[in-house]
Amino acid sequence: MRNVVIGFLGTQLDMGKRRQWRPSVQLCAHPDFPVDRLELIHDQRHYHLACNVAAAIAKTSPETEVRLVRIDMADPWDFQEVYGKLYDLAADYGFDEDRERYHVHLTTGTHVAQICWFLLTESRHIPARLVQTGPPRDGAAPQGTLDIIDLDLARYNALQRRFEAAARDHSALLLGGVDTANPEMQAVAERLDLIATGSDGPILLLGEPGTGKSALAARIHELKLVRRRIKGRLVRVNCATLRGGQALPALFGQRRAATGVVGSERPGFLHEADGGVLFLDRIDELGPDEQAALLQVIETGRYCPVGSEAEVTARFHLIATAASDPGALLRAGRLRPDLHARLSQWVVRLPPLRERRQDIQAHLLDMIDSTERQLGRKTGFNADALARYLRFAQDPATLWPGNLRDLQASTHRMAVLAQRGRITVPMVEAEIATLTDQWSAATADLDEALLAELLPDAVGLDEFERAQLAAVVRACRECASLSAAGRRLFAVSRKEKASQNDADRLRKYLSRFGLDWGTVTGNQPG
Repeated sequence: MRNVVIGFLGTQLDMGKRRQWRPSVQLCAHPDFPVDRLELIHDQRHYHLACNVAAAIAKTSPETEVRLVRIDMADPWDFQEVYGKLYDLAADYGFDEDRERYHVHLTTGTHVAQICWFLLTESRHIPARLVQTGPPRDGAAPQGTLDIIDLDLARYNALQRRFEAAARDHSALLLGGVDTANPEMQAVAERLDLIATGSDGPILLLGEPGTGKSALAARIHELKLVRRRIKGRLVRVNCATLRGGQALPALFGQRRAATGVVGSERPGFLHEADGGVLFLDRIDELGPDEQAALLQVIETGRYCPVGSEAEVTARFHLIATAASDPGALLRAGRLRPDLHARLSQWVVRLPPLRERRQDIQAHLLDMIDSTERQLGRKTGFNADALARYLRFAQDPATLWPGNLRDLQASTHRMAVLAQRGRITVPMVEAEIATLTDQWSAATADLDEALLAELLPDAVGLDEFERAQLAAVVRACRECASLSAAGRRLFAVSRKEKASQNDADRLRKYLSRFGLDWGTVTGNQPG
């Protein structure tokens, strides 16, 4: 690894008039800290001094390459200006951490510059360590002292606007470039920005099918790359496809010794994710053995491939998804308690589309744009057709069981069938009928299967009662307690009641059918 140092020219100290010690020159003279390249920042006024320092370094350390970097500043004590210039330098530099090790020289430059260096390295805009040099003391070596240091400085309010702008950019990235008017979704994006850039711990994304968990995982990976938290790729694994004896080899890799068959070796998903992000979709679908082995890797970074006794290493950031509350999965025996405890560090819930109807129009128009690119032709709604579709889409009675997936499919169908690239009212009416039929059939089948688990005589219920009871059962299984399920189910009507005993209302409703919380969820009332 090559050592690269970035630092300011010392307009006073590097002149060397009062003492022989010149920090930029002696920096390159430490035998235990070889400098392969020095990026020496100077302004136009001190160009000749910079050339003089470069010549002195060439005599002291011929192996050191000196690059003169000109940055002119009207006032080197102006915090905003200095930070802005160094921020731009970092953004354009092109760091290569696989081949080079970077350091920032703090000794030279103003105190403002030193603070800016710290802020940029601490935030990983500059992936470097901080170096402090000093003159020789008490007859020490003539090159003086060199220390790798750590500073603890508070951030400055003057930079807040710039940081806020960066945060907005990151939120936009996490939202896929689609603006949200939903406070919960905006809070999700802001929280994930902090988690993705400030922690390497596992992230568990919760949400119904179609809420965008897979797409969000890809955007988290992209954000981690931007912030230099990782360097590797995103490896996607659908845990529902890992069944039986193939699960462990697929995850952890397999050596020939496991089968004795030539060509049976496989690297495994963990090896492929080394240095990047491992995305486990529906982690609760993994068997208990796979969950135990995965936990060990998360905690130690080491594992043995199938058929091998030699440990290998894999360091990755884990993103997992589940359709239900992790507490419910734990109670149902689908998630090991120790893995549940590890995944609970960062739990983020994505609201379903029916809870953020104000975002439907933005998603619809974005999907139209995406479909245009796929089809290679312009497509759009007539004004009355758009109004009709939005009335349906944003109606509280439209539940969107498939969430964004349903909206995407609906948009694609209308765009493909649009004559001359225009979506009309009759086309919208036909699409609404298609969606209604699909949802009715799917919901009826799912409701029947769900209620059959609990009520052998469910066929004796009216269609309305079956649909309502099935919705209540699903809410109970997705919530951590009876009270939480009650708050969700009675979110509107509870506002009109003097006493908001949601748990008691839900308990009485279930008792009408001979059911209770424990029967429905397999857990005791909470």
